[in-house]
Formats: sequence, C-alpha cells, structure tokens
Amino acid sequence: MKTALRLTRPRVAAVVTAALVPFIGLATPASAATSVNFDCEANAPVVGPQHVNLKQDATVTAPATVTAGGALDVVIDPAPNTVPGEVSGYKVKEIKDFALKIPIPANSTFVSADLAGGSGLGSTPPKLTVANGMATLAFPGPIAGGSTFELPTVTAHLKAGTSGKIETKLAGTSYQDPGLTFTAVVNQIVDISAPTACFPNPSPVFTTTTIG
Repeated sequence: MKTALRLTRPRVAAVVTAALVPFIGLATPASAATSVNFDCEANAPVVGPQHVNLKQDATVTAPATVTAGGALDVVIDPAPNTVPGEVSGYKVKEIKDFALKIPIPANSTFVSADLAGGSGLGSTPPKLTVANGMATLAFPGPIAGGSTFELPTVTAHLKAGTSGKIETKLAGTSYQDPGLTFTAVVNQIVDISAPTACFPNPSPVFTTTTIG
C-alpha cells in the first residue's frame, strides 16, 4: 500500500514532522491515500499546556498477502517538510529530541531495518531501535525554525507468522501514552522549551497483510 502523508497545520506542535512509519511487508503492493491526525499537547512553562492537531503524510509500500513464515519488506519514504519560523507570535528557534514509536505488528517478527537519506536533521543521524515489541525512530536534532528537512527512508524487514493478518498502526493512545514526542524551543524575550506529546486520534490501520 502507498499512503500519502503531509504536514498541513503549522502550530506550536506542528513544528514536528514524522514519517508515519507503519511496519509491514513489500510484495505486489497496492496504493491508497490516507491522512492521519495527531492530537498534541505542548507543556510550556508559565504559558501552560497548549493543544493542537496535526495532519501528516508519507509514502508507505506494503503487500496484500505473504506466505506463512515468509519475509516482508516495507519501504517508508517521508516527504520533505519545513519548520515554521513563527507560531502564534512566538519565534520558533528549533525542535529537538524527536521520537516516533511504532509497535511491531501482531503475527510478525522484527528482523532488521535500514535507514537511507534524510536531510536537515542535525549532526547526529537518526536511529531505529527495537525493544519489547516497540520500534522507535529517534534523533536529537536540532532542526532550526524556518528550515526544510526530510526524515530518512525506512526499510523494515519482518518475518510473517503462521496465520492471520498483520496490521500496522502507530503507538499512542493519550498525552500520557504518546506515540510521538519532541521538544519545541520558542523565543519571546527568552527561550522557552515545551516538551510535546502526541498520539494518533483516531488511530487508523495503515496496512493489512493476510498470511496464507
């Protein structure tokens, strides 16, 4: 499946972008367009919690079927985005400490993942780590306000289980259980760091692969 994702609303939390990164395989892919809404809360000192909704796009390729025990590849190619230079009267200095969580789908096993490309993300390359059934794409940044950047293309390698369906979704159910986190640094006389927590609301299934 190919899913188009694009950041569409530049607010405090919208300084973030993510390659909406569902994990599933690649074999005779289908195509479809999907928009995902992120419900975000930025906790800024003095100002207090600020809420915003985000919409994001990415291109994701996945198979409709896979044999039991077969190998699956997924390719996620994020679109470029631009960090706003100013939000609600605040100058955006940078965003940093980005982390996006993706559960390893039921009926599959994570094997490995490759990252390629990406630009404008700071001096430390992004990394994808997996622990306790959760994959996390993370990098420290910073990404300067007003700059254009692109997350890396992710190729994830999975092994199918014996039966059933492999469905991919993003992690996160609330501000207390986020699937996406980052820190926005804005300036109004002084720098203000606002840790931001986001979750997909609603949380759609991105891809479905039938084992058999």
